[in-house]
Amino acid sequence: MTSEIPAPEGAETAQASSITFDDLGLSEATLRAVKETGYNTPTPIQAQAIPEVLKGRDVLGIAQTGTGKTAAFTLPMIDILAAGRARARMPRTLILEPTRELAAQVAEGFDKYGKYQKLTKALLIGGVSFGDQDALLARGVDVLIATPGRLLDHFERGKLLLTGVQVMVVDEADRMLDMGFIPDIERIFKLTPFTRQTLFFSATMPPEITRLTEQFLSSPKRIEASRPATTASTITQRVVMLPGGDPRTRRAALRATMTGSGEVKNGIIFCNRKTDVDVVALSLKRHGFNAAPIHGDLDQSLRTKTLDRFRSGDLQFLVASDVAARGLDIPDVSHVFNYEPPRSPDDYVHRIGRTGRAGRQGASFTLVGPGDRKSLEAIEKLTGKPIEKAAIEGLPEAALGDPRDSGGRGRRAEELKREHSKRLSEKKQRYVKRDPARGEAGTEPVAPPAPAEAKESRPPRREQPRREQRPPREERSASGAVQGFGDNAPAFLKRK
Repeated sequence: MTSEIPAPEGAETAQASSITFDDLGLSEATLRAVKETGYNTPTPIQAQAIPEVLKGRDVLGIAQTGTGKTAAFTLPMIDILAAGRARARMPRTLILEPTRELAAQVAEGFDKYGKYQKLTKALLIGGVSFGDQDALLARGVDVLIATPGRLLDHFERGKLLLTGVQVMVVDEADRMLDMGFIPDIERIFKLTPFTRQTLFFSATMPPEITRLTEQFLSSPKRIEASRPATTASTITQRVVMLPGGDPRTRRAALRATMTGSGEVKNGIIFCNRKTDVDVVALSLKRHGFNAAPIHGDLDQSLRTKTLDRFRSGDLQFLVASDVAARGLDIPDVSHVFNYEPPRSPDDYVHRIGRTGRAGRQGASFTLVGPGDRKSLEAIEKLTGKPIEKAAIEGLPEAALGDPRDSGGRGRRAEELKREHSKRLSEKKQRYVKRDPARGEAGTEPVAPPAPAEAKESRPPRREQPRREQRPPREERSASGAVQGFGDNAPAFLKRK
């Protein structure tokens, strides 16, 4: 399968800077909505992708967070959908997003740019009532924005048909890979018509993603908005070297960095584990910081409320897992703090890409313990330059906690968790009887031994002869008449 190679990055930027949205072939109604938002000059990926999408061509966009790729597919889709009408339970276009937050942001984009077009949409994400979503689908929608799991839930319930999809968008494909959605994506592709137009966006192109594009895209226009794994020049990057990697030392160092890194308007603190997110957020709140956690295990309404508070400025610090590392539309973040280096060097680029956007200056600080040196080397190798060490006042001079604690809630909490699980298992064994032959080797009988022995020593029950089904003795008189009826009792009640 063939694909076109884009011009060098410098050429793309120069070309994009000389054109406006008026030159891209968008309708007057869409241009009016775009200009009302204050935008006039498209980003490189918008300048290249929008005309190709309007031509009906498949697009493979390799673009990092903050390059404007959402508008690159939203704007031309609005014009494509202007002609036509939605049918019940048969959406005309489908947009797949890896997280609820990203799906909600794309929905907001359609509201913003499509306000002069009479388009209908539905948002299928977890945490929202199935009934409300089903009611929208029953009326028919032009745009269906969904996470893969919730989409397949509706399909398997018979509430949705994908045979009418004209345009399908897969956004943040490499994030889909990280979250294990690739089998779902393949299945959804096979449920849509092969004649569909496919728009595929990913920040990186690992082999599994390349295989998907070769299988499901037809002669795509390949567009690279920037070189993969590059960081913006507007971001000042620093590493903070720690004397130990235990959680107590990290939390103390994080607080020192947040207070000693200059004027911090707001910031996102990224953690590798969800348990770290909760613990760090609680620790910061106890020390007087205006912070709140956000990760995938929290209720959707709480996640939405927390993000809204952060965007409005009511919340200064957002403690997040990597669910918030990509695609969240938070344009004005002054600082990013990495509680520890991310597991993947690519995630480092996406994390710090939350700051320094739209020409603003930003700063990132990464806490590096003795066991994080290899992760730091991988990041510096990927970005192509060493990261300067920060001089922060008040950093711990020695490890404050047990060096065996590597993260989470600490060793003691893990021990308590194991003890709790053991007690819970023992409690269940008192009430749940299993066959040891079906369990693992060496499984003990679940029933307590004392009652079992008592049961075995009990003599076997003697078989009792069946009694003839007859009316109760006290209801019969000596003459055979049934009491309460006299001689007028029904025949079937009388003694034969």
